[in-house]
Amino acid sequence: MKLHCEVEVVSRHLPALGLRNRGKGVRAVLSLCQQAPRTPPGPRAGGERGGRHPACLFISTLKDKRGTRYEANSSSLKSFLSAVRLAHRGCDVEAPLSTLTPVKTSEFEKFKTKMVITSKKDYPLSKNFPYSLEHLQTSYCGLVRVDMRMLCLKNLRKLDLSHNHIKKLPATIGDLIYLQELNLNDNHLESFSVALCQSTLQKSLQSLDISKNKIKALPVQFCQLRELIYLKLDDNELIRLPFKMGQLRNLRFLSAARNKLPFLPSEFKNLSLEYLDLFGNTFEQPKVLPVIHLQMPLTLLESSARTILYNRIPYGSHIIPFHLCQDLDTAKSCVCGRYSISSFIQGTTTMNLHSVAHTVVLVDNMGGTEAPVISYFCSLACYVNSCDMLK
Repeated sequence: MKLHCEVEVVSRHLPALGLRNRGKGVRAVLSLCQQAPRTPPGPRAGGERGGRHPACLFISTLKDKRGTRYEANSSSLKSFLSAVRLAHRGCDVEAPLSTLTPVKTSEFEKFKTKMVITSKKDYPLSKNFPYSLEHLQTSYCGLVRVDMRMLCLKNLRKLDLSHNHIKKLPATIGDLIYLQELNLNDNHLESFSVALCQSTLQKSLQSLDISKNKIKALPVQFCQLRELIYLKLDDNELIRLPFKMGQLRNLRFLSAARNKLPFLPSEFKNLSLEYLDLFGNTFEQPKVLPVIHLQMPLTLLESSARTILYNRIPYGSHIIPFHLCQDLDTAKSCVCGRYSISSFIQGTTTMNLHSVAHTVVLVDNMGGTEAPVISYFCSLACYVNSCDMLK
Protein backbone atom coordinates (compact mmCIF):
# COMPACT_ATOMS: atom_id res chain seq x y z
CA MET A 1 0.00 0.00 0.00
CA LYS A 2 1.58 3.27 -1.15
CA LEU A 3 0.88 7.00 -0.82
CA HIS A 4 2.53 9.62 -3.05
CA CYS A 5 2.96 12.80 -1.02
CA GLU A 6 5.31 15.35 0.49
CA VAL A 7 6.97 14.09 3.65
CA GLU A 8 8.88 15.86 6.40
CA VAL A 9 10.60 13.70 8.98
CA VAL A 10 10.56 15.55 12.33
CA SER A 11 12.93 14.68 15.15
CA ARG A 12 11.60 15.53 18.60
CA HIS A 13 15.13 15.53 19.99
CA LEU A 14 16.27 18.57 18.02
CA PRO A 15 14.69 21.29 20.23
CA ALA A 16 16.46 19.84 23.26
CA LEU A 17 19.74 20.27 21.35
CA GLY A 18 18.92 23.84 20.33
CA LEU A 19 18.28 22.84 16.69
CA ARG A 20 15.30 23.21 14.39
CA ASN A 21 13.76 20.97 11.77
CA ARG A 22 13.97 21.97 8.09
CA GLY A 23 10.30 22.84 8.03
CA LYS A 24 10.00 21.73 4.40
CA GLY A 25 8.78 18.46 3.00
CA VAL A 26 10.16 16.54 0.03
CA ARG A 27 8.39 14.48 -2.63
CA ALA A 28 8.29 10.90 -1.47
CA VAL A 29 6.54 7.56 -1.74
CA LEU A 30 5.12 6.57 1.65
CA SER A 31 4.47 2.83 1.95
CA LEU A 32 2.80 0.72 4.59
CA CYS A 33 4.97 -2.37 4.59
CA GLN A 34 5.35 -5.66 6.38
CA GLN A 35 8.72 -6.33 7.95
CA ALA A 36 10.52 -9.46 6.89
CA PRO A 37 10.49 -12.25 9.51
CA ARG A 38 13.64 -12.64 11.60
CA THR A 39 12.76 -16.13 12.88
CA PRO A 40 11.04 -19.08 11.20
CA PRO A 41 7.24 -19.07 11.49
CA GLY A 42 5.95 -20.91 14.51
CA PRO A 43 3.89 -20.68 17.68
CA ARG A 44 4.60 -17.59 19.80
CA ALA A 45 4.34 -17.00 23.49
CA GLY A 46 0.84 -16.23 24.61
CA GLY A 47 -0.67 -18.49 21.99
CA GLU A 48 -0.29 -16.07 19.09
CA ARG A 49 -0.45 -17.65 15.71
CA GLY A 50 2.86 -17.66 13.82
CA GLY A 51 3.41 -15.82 10.54
CA ARG A 52 2.13 -12.42 11.67
CA HIS A 53 4.70 -9.65 11.29
CA PRO A 54 4.47 -6.00 12.44
CA ALA A 55 3.76 -3.35 9.82
CA CYS A 56 5.92 -0.23 9.38
CA LEU A 57 6.11 3.03 7.41
CA PHE A 58 8.66 3.04 4.61
CA ILE A 59 9.68 6.41 3.08
CA SER A 60 11.50 6.54 -0.28
CA THR A 61 12.70 9.74 -1.97
CA LEU A 62 14.44 10.47 -5.24
CA LYS A 63 17.76 10.74 -3.38
CA ASP A 64 17.07 7.71 -1.18
CA LYS A 65 15.36 5.20 -3.42
CA ARG A 66 16.11 2.28 -1.13
CA GLY A 67 14.08 4.06 1.51
CA THR A 68 14.05 4.43 5.29
CA ARG A 69 11.84 2.44 7.60
CA TYR A 70 9.82 4.04 10.43
CA GLU A 71 7.29 2.81 12.94
CA ALA A 72 3.81 3.23 11.47
CA ASN A 73 1.97 5.94 13.37
CA SER A 74 0.56 8.65 11.07
CA SER A 75 -0.89 9.49 7.66
CA SER A 76 -2.99 12.18 5.98
CA LEU A 77 -5.10 9.89 3.86
CA LYS A 78 -8.15 8.45 5.57
CA SER A 79 -7.76 4.91 4.28
CA PHE A 80 -4.04 5.02 4.87
CA LEU A 81 -4.62 6.26 8.42
CA SER A 82 -7.09 3.47 9.04
CA ALA A 83 -4.58 0.88 7.87
CA VAL A 84 -1.85 2.42 10.04
CA ARG A 85 -4.15 2.40 13.06
CA LEU A 86 -4.80 -1.30 12.59
CA ALA A 87 -1.09 -1.96 12.21
CA HIS A 88 -0.34 0.09 15.34
CA ARG A 89 -2.80 -2.04 17.34
CA GLY A 90 -1.18 -5.21 16.09
CA CYS A 91 -4.24 -6.25 14.11
CA ASP A 92 -4.27 -7.77 10.65
CA VAL A 93 -4.41 -5.17 7.86
CA GLU A 94 -6.86 -6.20 5.19
CA ALA A 95 -5.44 -3.74 2.63
CA PRO A 96 -2.60 -5.13 0.46
CA LEU A 97 0.77 -4.22 1.97
CA SER A 98 3.79 -3.28 -0.11
CA THR A 99 7.04 -5.19 0.05
CA LEU A 100 10.27 -3.50 1.20
CA THR A 101 11.71 -2.83 -2.24
CA PRO A 102 13.52 0.24 -3.67
CA VAL A 103 11.24 2.68 -5.49
CA LYS A 104 11.66 3.17 -9.24
CA THR A 105 12.49 6.57 -10.70
CA SER A 106 9.19 6.46 -12.63
CA GLU A 107 7.32 6.68 -9.31
CA PHE A 108 8.69 10.21 -8.89
CA GLU A 109 8.15 11.29 -12.51
CA LYS A 110 4.46 11.52 -11.72
CA PHE A 111 5.28 14.54 -9.56
CA LYS A 112 7.75 16.30 -11.84
CA THR A 113 7.04 19.98 -12.22
CA LYS A 114 9.76 20.75 -14.78
CA MET A 115 10.87 18.91 -17.92
CA VAL A 116 13.48 20.12 -20.41
CA ILE A 117 13.91 18.32 -23.75
CA THR A 118 16.47 19.69 -26.22
CA SER A 119 16.82 16.94 -28.83
CA LYS A 120 14.64 14.68 -30.98
CA LYS A 121 16.00 11.49 -29.43
CA ASP A 122 14.82 12.53 -25.96
CA TYR A 123 11.31 13.49 -27.07
CA PRO A 124 8.68 11.12 -25.56
CA LEU A 125 6.73 9.36 -28.29
CA SER A 126 5.29 6.36 -26.45
CA LYS A 127 4.31 7.89 -23.10
CA ASN A 128 2.52 11.00 -21.91
CA PHE A 129 4.07 14.01 -20.25
CA PRO A 130 3.83 13.97 -16.42
CA TYR A 131 0.47 15.50 -15.58
CA SER A 132 1.94 17.65 -12.80
CA LEU A 133 4.27 19.64 -15.10
CA GLU A 134 4.37 23.39 -14.57
CA HIS A 135 7.36 24.11 -16.84
CA LEU A 136 7.84 22.30 -20.16
CA GLN A 137 10.58 23.00 -22.68
CA THR A 138 10.82 21.09 -25.97
CA SER A 139 13.42 22.88 -28.08
CA TYR A 140 15.30 21.58 -31.15
CA CYS A 141 12.86 18.68 -31.44
CA GLY A 142 11.81 19.33 -35.05
CA LEU A 143 8.15 19.84 -34.12
CA VAL A 144 5.95 21.04 -37.00
CA ARG A 145 2.89 21.43 -34.81
CA VAL A 146 2.06 21.72 -31.13
CA ASP A 147 1.76 18.29 -29.53
CA MET A 148 -1.84 17.98 -28.31
CA ARG A 149 -0.62 16.05 -25.26
CA MET A 150 0.87 19.30 -24.00
CA LEU A 151 -2.55 20.90 -23.98
CA CYS A 152 -3.69 18.41 -21.33
CA LEU A 153 -1.17 19.77 -18.82
CA LYS A 154 -3.60 21.93 -16.91
CA ASN A 155 -1.01 23.10 -14.36
CA LEU A 156 1.37 24.40 -17.03
CA ARG A 157 2.74 27.87 -16.30
CA LYS A 158 5.69 28.02 -18.67
CA LEU A 159 5.75 26.51 -22.17
CA ASP A 160 8.90 26.77 -24.28
CA LEU A 161 8.57 25.55 -27.89
CA SER A 162 11.50 27.55 -29.26
CA HIS A 163 13.73 26.40 -32.14
CA ASN A 164 11.21 24.15 -33.90
CA HIS A 165 9.28 24.33 -37.21
CA ILE A 166 5.80 25.18 -35.95
CA LYS A 167 3.70 27.04 -38.54
CA LYS A 168 0.40 27.46 -36.72
CA LEU A 169 -0.80 27.59 -33.13
CA PRO A 170 -3.95 25.72 -32.05
CA ALA A 171 -6.59 27.85 -30.39
CA THR A 172 -6.69 25.31 -27.55
CA ILE A 173 -3.45 26.75 -26.13
CA GLY A 174 -5.85 29.29 -24.71
CA ASP A 175 -7.30 26.53 -22.51
CA LEU A 176 -4.11 26.48 -20.41
CA ILE A 177 -5.61 28.77 -17.81
CA TYR A 178 -2.43 29.13 -15.72
CA LEU A 179 -0.03 29.74 -18.61
CA GLN A 180 2.16 32.76 -17.80
CA GLU A 181 5.13 32.36 -20.17
CA LEU A 182 5.02 31.26 -23.81
CA ASN A 183 8.23 31.03 -25.85
CA LEU A 184 7.85 30.44 -29.61
CA ASN A 185 11.18 31.89 -30.66
CA ASP A 186 12.66 30.62 -33.95
CA ASN A 187 9.70 28.86 -35.55
CA HIS A 188 7.79 29.34 -38.83
CA LEU A 189 4.74 31.21 -37.55
CA GLU A 190 3.05 33.56 -40.00
CA SER A 191 0.34 34.88 -37.68
CA PHE A 192 -0.91 35.08 -34.11
CA SER A 193 -4.58 34.16 -34.08
CA VAL A 194 -7.46 36.28 -32.81
CA ALA A 195 -8.77 33.24 -30.91
CA LEU A 196 -5.66 33.18 -28.72
CA CYS A 197 -5.99 36.91 -28.05
CA GLN A 198 -9.56 36.38 -26.85
CA SER A 199 -8.87 33.25 -24.77
CA THR A 200 -8.08 32.90 -21.06
CA LEU A 201 -4.55 34.06 -21.92
CA GLN A 202 -5.99 37.56 -21.46
CA LYS A 203 -5.84 36.98 -17.70
CA SER A 204 -2.72 34.82 -17.36
CA LEU A 205 -0.10 35.48 -20.05
CA GLN A 206 2.71 37.73 -18.82
CA SER A 207 5.61 36.85 -21.12
CA LEU A 208 5.48 36.17 -24.87
CA ASP A 209 8.42 35.56 -27.20
CA ILE A 210 7.52 35.20 -30.89
CA SER A 211 10.80 36.49 -32.29
CA LYS A 212 12.46 34.94 -35.35
CA ASN A 213 9.25 33.99 -37.14
CA LYS A 214 7.52 35.24 -40.31
CA ILE A 215 4.77 37.39 -38.81
CA LYS A 216 3.81 40.46 -40.84
CA ALA A 217 1.11 41.90 -38.59
CA LEU A 218 -0.55 41.28 -35.24
CA PRO A 219 -4.34 41.45 -34.94
CA VAL A 220 -6.04 44.39 -33.28
CA GLN A 221 -7.25 42.00 -30.58
CA PHE A 222 -3.63 41.33 -29.58
CA CYS A 223 -3.89 44.31 -27.24
CA GLN A 224 -6.47 42.42 -25.19
CA LEU A 225 -3.54 40.46 -23.66
CA ARG A 226 -3.35 43.17 -21.04
CA GLU A 227 -1.35 41.19 -18.46
CA LEU A 228 1.69 41.15 -20.75
CA ILE A 229 4.86 42.42 -19.09
CA TYR A 230 7.51 41.01 -21.46
CA LEU A 231 7.10 40.98 -25.27
CA LYS A 232 9.70 40.00 -27.86
CA LEU A 233 8.90 40.50 -31.56
CA ASP A 234 12.43 40.68 -33.02
CA ASP A 235 13.38 39.38 -36.47
CA ASN A 236 9.92 39.08 -37.98
CA GLU A 237 8.43 40.86 -41.03
CA LEU A 238 6.19 43.27 -39.11
CA ILE A 239 4.99 46.21 -41.18
CA ARG A 240 2.97 47.69 -38.32
CA LEU A 241 2.25 47.32 -34.63
CA PRO A 242 -1.33 47.12 -33.32
CA PHE A 243 -2.52 50.71 -33.16
CA LYS A 244 -4.03 50.09 -29.71
CA MET A 245 -0.64 49.26 -28.21
CA GLY A 246 -1.28 51.84 -25.52
CA GLN A 247 -3.79 49.47 -23.91
CA LEU A 248 -0.93 47.20 -22.78
CA ARG A 249 -0.58 49.16 -19.55
CA ASN A 250 1.43 46.44 -17.74
CA LEU A 251 4.02 46.10 -20.51
CA ARG A 252 7.55 46.87 -19.28
CA PHE A 253 9.85 45.12 -21.80
CA LEU A 254 9.31 45.51 -25.55
CA SER A 255 11.73 44.40 -28.24
CA ALA A 256 10.75 44.63 -31.92
CA ALA A 257 14.16 44.99 -33.54
CA ARG A 258 14.92 44.14 -37.18
CA ASN A 259 11.41 44.33 -38.60
CA LYS A 260 9.93 46.54 -41.35
CA LEU A 261 8.10 49.12 -39.26
CA PRO A 262 7.68 52.46 -41.13
CA PHE A 263 6.18 54.24 -38.11
CA LEU A 264 4.68 53.68 -34.65
CA PRO A 265 0.96 53.88 -33.81
CA SER A 266 -0.31 57.00 -32.06
CA GLU A 267 -1.24 55.14 -28.84
CA PHE A 268 2.39 54.05 -28.49
CA LYS A 269 2.82 57.26 -26.52
CA ASN A 270 0.67 55.79 -23.72
CA LEU A 271 3.17 53.04 -22.89
CA SER A 272 5.37 53.15 -19.81
CA LEU A 273 8.35 50.86 -20.45
CA GLU A 274 11.56 50.00 -18.65
CA TYR A 275 13.27 48.67 -21.81
CA LEU A 276 12.63 49.35 -25.51
CA ASP A 277 14.50 48.05 -28.57
CA LEU A 278 13.40 49.10 -32.07
CA PHE A 279 16.79 48.88 -33.76
CA GLY A 280 16.98 48.02 -37.45
CA ASN A 281 13.49 49.02 -38.62
CA THR A 282 12.77 50.91 -41.82
CA PHE A 283 11.37 54.03 -40.20
CA GLU A 284 10.23 56.71 -42.65
CA GLN A 285 10.81 60.43 -42.37
CA PRO A 286 7.69 62.30 -41.18
CA LYS A 287 5.66 63.76 -44.04
CA VAL A 288 5.37 67.54 -44.15
CA LEU A 289 1.79 67.57 -45.44
CA PRO A 290 -1.03 65.64 -43.78
CA VAL A 291 -3.21 63.07 -45.53
CA ILE A 292 -6.80 64.32 -45.54
CA HIS A 293 -9.79 61.96 -45.69
CA LEU A 294 -12.52 64.18 -44.29
CA GLN A 295 -16.16 63.64 -45.25
CA MET A 296 -18.64 66.49 -44.91
CA PRO A 297 -21.27 65.86 -43.86
CA LEU A 298 -20.48 62.64 -41.99
CA THR A 299 -22.09 59.49 -43.32
CA LEU A 300 -24.68 57.71 -41.18
CA LEU A 301 -22.19 54.85 -40.66
CA GLU A 302 -19.44 57.22 -39.50
CA SER A 303 -21.72 59.15 -37.19
CA SER A 304 -23.21 55.98 -35.66
CA ALA A 305 -19.78 54.39 -35.17
CA ARG A 306 -18.44 57.48 -33.42
CA THR A 307 -21.45 57.54 -31.11
CA ILE A 308 -21.07 53.86 -30.18
CA LEU A 309 -17.34 54.21 -29.44
CA TYR A 310 -17.51 57.54 -27.63
CA ASN A 311 -20.32 56.33 -25.34
CA ARG A 312 -18.73 52.88 -24.94
CA ILE A 313 -21.89 51.08 -26.03
CA PRO A 314 -21.28 47.29 -26.06
CA TYR A 315 -21.34 45.62 -29.46
CA GLY A 316 -20.65 42.21 -30.95
CA SER A 317 -21.27 39.99 -33.95
CA HIS A 318 -24.43 38.69 -32.24
CA ILE A 319 -25.84 42.26 -32.35
CA ILE A 320 -24.49 43.82 -35.57
CA PRO A 321 -22.88 42.36 -38.73
CA PHE A 322 -19.31 41.09 -38.32
CA HIS A 323 -17.81 43.57 -40.81
CA LEU A 324 -19.20 46.45 -38.75
CA CYS A 325 -17.54 44.97 -35.67
CA GLN A 326 -14.26 44.97 -37.58
CA ASP A 327 -14.75 48.64 -38.47
CA LEU A 328 -15.34 49.50 -34.82
CA ASP A 329 -12.35 47.41 -33.69
CA THR A 330 -10.05 49.26 -36.10
CA ALA A 331 -11.37 52.75 -35.38
CA LYS A 332 -8.72 55.48 -35.21
CA SER A 333 -8.27 57.41 -32.00
CA CYS A 334 -8.06 61.19 -32.23
CA VAL A 335 -5.93 63.26 -29.88
CA CYS A 336 -9.16 64.70 -28.47
CA GLY A 337 -10.30 61.26 -27.33
CA ARG A 338 -12.94 60.71 -30.00
CA TYR A 339 -12.81 58.11 -32.77
CA SER A 340 -13.15 58.00 -36.53
CA ILE A 341 -13.69 55.24 -39.07
CA SER A 342 -13.15 56.64 -42.55
CA SER A 343 -13.31 60.44 -42.02
CA PHE A 344 -10.03 61.70 -40.58
CA ILE A 345 -6.79 63.62 -41.09
CA GLN A 346 -3.56 61.66 -40.79
CA GLY A 347 -0.33 63.34 -39.72
CA THR A 348 3.14 62.18 -38.71
CA THR A 349 5.57 63.48 -36.15
CA THR A 350 8.69 62.26 -34.39
CA MET A 351 8.82 61.09 -30.81
CA ASN A 352 11.81 60.71 -28.53
CA LEU A 353 11.55 57.14 -27.31
CA HIS A 354 12.92 58.12 -23.90
CA SER A 355 9.49 59.63 -23.26
CA VAL A 356 8.01 56.12 -23.03
CA ALA A 357 11.00 53.99 -21.88
CA HIS A 358 13.72 54.28 -19.27
CA THR A 359 16.26 52.30 -21.31
CA VAL A 360 16.23 52.71 -25.10
CA VAL A 361 18.38 50.82 -27.61
CA LEU A 362 19.51 53.15 -30.41
CA VAL A 363 17.13 53.08 -33.37
CA ASP A 364 19.96 53.16 -35.94
CA ASN A 365 23.72 53.20 -36.30
CA MET A 366 23.65 57.02 -36.18
CA GLY A 367 22.79 57.02 -32.49
CA GLY A 368 19.17 58.11 -32.91
CA THR A 369 16.49 57.59 -30.26
CA GLU A 370 13.61 59.14 -32.21
CA ALA A 371 10.96 57.38 -34.28
CA PRO A 372 8.03 58.56 -36.40
CA VAL A 373 4.57 58.34 -34.86
CA ILE A 374 1.38 58.47 -36.85
CA SER A 375 -1.50 60.54 -35.46
CA TYR A 376 -5.15 60.81 -36.45
CA PHE A 377 -7.56 63.74 -36.13
CA CYS A 378 -11.32 63.43 -36.31
CA SER A 379 -11.81 67.00 -37.63
CA LEU A 380 -10.03 70.01 -39.08
CA ALA A 381 -10.39 71.80 -35.74
CA CYS A 382 -8.49 69.03 -33.92
CA TYR A 383 -5.74 69.14 -36.54
CA VAL A 384 -5.36 72.93 -36.33
CA ASN A 385 -5.23 72.82 -32.51
CA SER A 386 -2.48 70.21 -32.72
CA CYS A 387 -0.34 71.86 -35.40
CA ASP A 388 2.30 72.77 -32.85
CA MET A 389 2.72 69.10 -32.03
CA LEU A 390 3.25 68.19 -35.67
CA LYS A 391 5.91 70.79 -36.39
